[in-house]
Amino acid sequence: MGKREKSVPAATAPGPFNAGLAGLAARLGEVSSGPGPAAPERRELAAKPAGKPPPARAVVRMERAGRGGRTVTVVEKLELRPVELEAWLGELKRGLGCGGVVEGTALVLQGDTRERVGAWLERRGVKKVTVA
Repeated sequence: MGKREKSVPAATAPGPFNAGLAGLAARLGEVSSGPGPAAPERRELAAKPAGKPPPARAVVRMERAGRGGRTVTVVEKLELRPVELEAWLGELKRGLGCGGVVEGTALVLQGDTRERVGAWLERRGVKKVTVA
């Protein structure tokens, strides 16, 4: 049985990198040590899509009945195709930070978010939003 050789640490490279990253720094070239580019501005969540006009009407209401005591916000009367309903639901869920599902022709979102959903729909271009 022979002795194990101990690894010798590489010489430290000058600059902001430790010895393990010195080789990477040499391959990448000169890297600035200052802060990186500024984070992009948060884009407006309610940007209107180009193309088809938004629905003319929407009814937003809160519901608890038949849901085991859980509160949900229901958006009805949008008169959108199923594919468009799924797209709107995805944008609503991302914009409001909540869960949701499409039930028939209605969007069902978790929690009581009536005011926020109403404002979101108005920014999307829905002409008449009824919050009940």
